[in-house]
Amino acid sequence: MFGLIDDSIRYKGNQIMDKEKSKKKNYRSLMRNVVLTILLTALTPTLVVSIFILNQFADSYQKKVHDHFTLLARKHKTIIDLFLEEKLMDIRLLASAYRFEELGNESLLNRKLIEIQQAHDRVFVDVGLVNSKGLQIAYAGPHNLTGASYADSEWFKTAINNPYFISDVFKGLRGTPHFIVSVRQEIDGKPWILKSTIDFGEFNILVENLRIGESGFAYILNKKGEFQTSPIAEVKPGILIDHFEKNGILDRPNSILKLKNNDGKELIYNVTSIKKGEWVMVLQQDYDDAFAELKVTQKIAVLIIVVASLCIIASSFILSDILIGRISLADEEKESADKEKEILAQQVIETGKLAAVGELAAGIAHEINNPVAIMIEEAGWIQDLLEEEDLKQSENLEEFYRSLKQINTQGRRCKDITHKLLSFARKTDPRVVQISINDLLKEIVHLSSQRAKYDNIAIHTELEKHLPAISASETEMQQVFLNLVNNAMDAIDKRGGSITLTSKLVGDDLAVMVADNGAGIAEANLSRIFDPFYTTKPVGKGTGLGLSICFGIIKKLGGDIHVRSTKGKGTTFEVRIPVKKEAELPQEDALDTG
Repeated sequence: MFGLIDDSIRYKGNQIMDKEKSKKKNYRSLMRNVVLTILLTALTPTLVVSIFILNQFADSYQKKVHDHFTLLARKHKTIIDLFLEEKLMDIRLLASAYRFEELGNESLLNRKLIEIQQAHDRVFVDVGLVNSKGLQIAYAGPHNLTGASYADSEWFKTAINNPYFISDVFKGLRGTPHFIVSVRQEIDGKPWILKSTIDFGEFNILVENLRIGESGFAYILNKKGEFQTSPIAEVKPGILIDHFEKNGILDRPNSILKLKNNDGKELIYNVTSIKKGEWVMVLQQDYDDAFAELKVTQKIAVLIIVVASLCIIASSFILSDILIGRISLADEEKESADKEKEILAQQVIETGKLAAVGELAAGIAHEINNPVAIMIEEAGWIQDLLEEEDLKQSENLEEFYRSLKQINTQGRRCKDITHKLLSFARKTDPRVVQISINDLLKEIVHLSSQRAKYDNIAIHTELEKHLPAISASETEMQQVFLNLVNNAMDAIDKRGGSITLTSKLVGDDLAVMVADNGAGIAEANLSRIFDPFYTTKPVGKGTGLGLSICFGIIKKLGGDIHVRSTKGKGTTFEVRIPVKKEAELPQEDALDTG
């Protein structure tokens, strides 16, 4: 009969769960379709248009940066080329105004140097006349270089073969950076050179003052990768020249490219040919600095798009939730009458089952108790017989006494067990009484000790002494903690383990913890373990009602029950029951362990 009742409850419970799962699945599917429809119709155009506009803006801004680089480069190329041509022209005018024989007069040379220095803010450092053998036969300037030989100098070897020449920057005899402009003429069939040294500082200012943003600057290189101006930051020109040559950039009048330096930082370069292709002016700027405004604009635009998208997504969920809620409400109203009937039927069946189980347990305990009582009485009668004279002489008298004592001890133990079983099998007593929680827990431990011993489980207690009594139904509290202890033993496998029952006062609440080191509960299941008919035990080993009933009992007392669990490490249930103010805690507390 009980098997049929249990199967009926399980079948009904499975039907309800399957129906609820199917309904939730349909609602989720409908909500998903509504949300997707709203998102596709609202988000897709927004994202497509936004991406298109951002790409167009990025392309436009990049073109703006490149045009700005190119404009600056062309402007300063013109300034630098004009500077060099102007200085060369001044020397050419000097060479054409006087014969080289006259310029060999250092007095005349000094006067002319002063004149051109006054006209050009001392850009010209000195003037010298050099014969075909590279010997400077006349000199005007701050250094004593009359008679200096330039026969082995690179600039002289080039200048002697060109009518006009502007050298690369070098240190030469004076040991400081400078470069030379020169004019060649022939006297008696032999070439002579009129040369002038240009102040490097004045030339360097033309490039040094060129700044772009926070990180941009300019410098000039020759095709060997040698600096013709001083850069304001560290640059490795050799690597740049190799890259320029590899990509043919040195042969182009103007190029823009992006490279990474040794630190992995992206840099943007503008490379412009100057001095008729002999030098290149390089404008360099950090890529992030050059496109800083673009990145800020893009971030703001992306933020606006994200916020707008989130608003659209939130609106879609809200609208969908409202729609599904109304549909669900209509379904619930339609099914409410049938559902109430099913719940009532389940309650009747469950009540009948629990009553039948209680009566059966009481009957079994009573039937066992009667023969045990007779067994104890007969053992006493046998002990009285042993007191007679003829039996006192028996060699096995001591063995008889030992056996009778064992029979008496075990009989009383059986009687105690049946007494406990009867107390738990009685109908629930709704009367609220004052309960000592420690006594109740000790009784639970005693009742569970045989099963624990069989399953190789050690039950420990850490009970704080002098705890105040609580007002509750004794049978209901027995049901709560017996259920928690049984669940803890079920969670421990046959290899054995331990269960610890702890009681203590926490604020105005009496706290009882039931902790085990069993298999633990998966995190996904923790939120459902107090639901009716939900169980993690194998089929046939649990109805899923125990924890739900415990939860209801504790909530009725104004308390709460929490669970903490780690898969593979164990589970702890904590029950909190409020203590009435008149039940005060004594001054000295102690710990009762077992």
